[in-house]
Amino acid sequence: MLRKYTTTNYKQTQKLGENIAKEILLSRTSQKTAVVLGLSGNLGGGKTTFLQGFAKGLGVKKKILSPTFVIQKRFEIKDSRFKNFYHFDCYRLKDEKDILELEFEEIISDPKNIVAIEWPEKIRKILPKNTSIIKFTFREKNVREINLKVWYNK
Repeated sequence: MLRKYTTTNYKQTQKLGENIAKEILLSRTSQKTAVVLGLSGNLGGGKTTFLQGFAKGLGVKKKILSPTFVIQKRFEIKDSRFKNFYHFDCYRLKDEKDILELEFEEIISDPKNIVAIEWPEKIRKILPKNTSIIKFTFREKNVREINLKVWYNK
């Protein structure tokens, strides 16, 4: 299923992220693997802004910054179905296999995890087939078009 959104400021982009997170938390069916989101778009396209709202929707209180230099951050979720939110930023990866050193396969295999990956095209061959892709596109100075191809269970 493809869903399209347009946001005109960072608060709307954050609110969209928050709403998507709440939708995932409220989904009734159980996953066999982690819920995985791939966020694709240009630098400054709104990916991290979206994830700030997304983390808030998951109940994460810590400040969300892009983990560009550390590649991965983990946050606890206090929910009956999910335990961890992982935020990966693959921008600086030289080889897609580098992410495997961060226990990536174990993380995406655990149904108690929600995983967001910025720059998923850098690890395309390693992404699970059920990854929901979120594409961020500049339309004007503050206007973003956000297309969400949903694979997670509802």
